[in-house]
Amino acid sequence: MNDFNPTSQRHHSKDKHRSTIFKIRTILNIVFMLGALAGIIMYMFHSHYIGGVIIIISMVFKFSECILRLIH
Repeated sequence: MNDFNPTSQRHHSKDKHRSTIFKIRTILNIVFMLGALAGIIMYMFHSHYIGGVIIIISMVFKFSECILRLIH
């Protein structure tokens, strides 16, 4: 008897797509956390202006991750 199930193939490709999106979101979150940490350190120990700019730039990565989460 044939055990072929066409729906299982569709789920597999969807899971692969979700896995790729999950990896991209994870990378964006890591970049955000490292950037925010660097910005806080810069803000506290060097320059308030440069630290604020670094934090704002890292927030762009977080916004892009949130957009990916909302789309999928």
